[in-house]
Amino acid sequence: MTTTTTLSWDSAVRDFGKWQMAGNRAPGTVRLYAYRLTDLAALTPDGPSSVTEDLLLEILSNPDWSPNTRKSVRSAYRSFFAWAVRHRDLDHNPAEWLPAIIVPRPIPRPTPEKYVHRALREAEPREEFMVRLGAYAGLRCCEICLVHEHHWDGRILTVVGKGGKTRRVAIVEPALVRMLNNLDGYAFPNRWTGQPITPGHVTKLLSGTLAETWTGHTLRHRMATVGHRGTKNIKAVSRMLGHSRLDTTLIYVLDDDDELFDVAAAAAA
Repeated sequence: MTTTTTLSWDSAVRDFGKWQMAGNRAPGTVRLYAYRLTDLAALTPDGPSSVTEDLLLEILSNPDWSPNTRKSVRSAYRSFFAWAVRHRDLDHNPAEWLPAIIVPRPIPRPTPEKYVHRALREAEPREEFMVRLGAYAGLRCCEICLVHEHHWDGRILTVVGKGGKTRRVAIVEPALVRMLNNLDGYAFPNRWTGQPITPGHVTKLLSGTLAETWTGHTLRHRMATVGHRGTKNIKAVSRMLGHSRLDTTLIYVLDDDDELFDVAAAAAA
């Protein structure tokens, strides 16, 4: 007699995470997908086979979620269930026909210069270093935490980005150059282990250092906006930020109001 083994959430989420890691998915993505799937498991204790398309649609219809959150959750579901059908013989894919999520193009939010300068004046040395890496080098929080003396050659900082991808970032801001020259090992080591602190810790420190709603991510917008205004070279800005598509970089660059007035003046002439 043939027995059927029901796929459990614990083993499925664990094995799916291993599959993602084998494919060199970013650790943050692996953790985020596991978090989303754990939430789904709480609603369907009988296992992945009990999940229906109607349930997933109901979850994605959460009125409190932003379009970006819906898109992230949909991606987690589609990736997991496609894997489960192919590698664990799940008999159906409830996420296959989930509708694509339309995400409105966001308005760039560069941190204003007055907040950058205030943070640099008032921050402790560690947080000041982080602010400079975000504002003048365009590093992500997950990249700031990994900065190491071996990545710095005196002119170029080799940045370890998402998925282990590396890029070269030119550093010219004098104070930031001095800080990098003084590195001994990791820039931001954990005091107990000596290993780099987590991206979440960097995010929290920067949000606490910058005023109001400004964050480590808006420092990247600041670098993109100011860098583009000074050069008009969107390709170079994109390389500095580590983007694979110019469309992504354009989301970071706030239009210069002077240019808008030039257009309005020309139209009114």
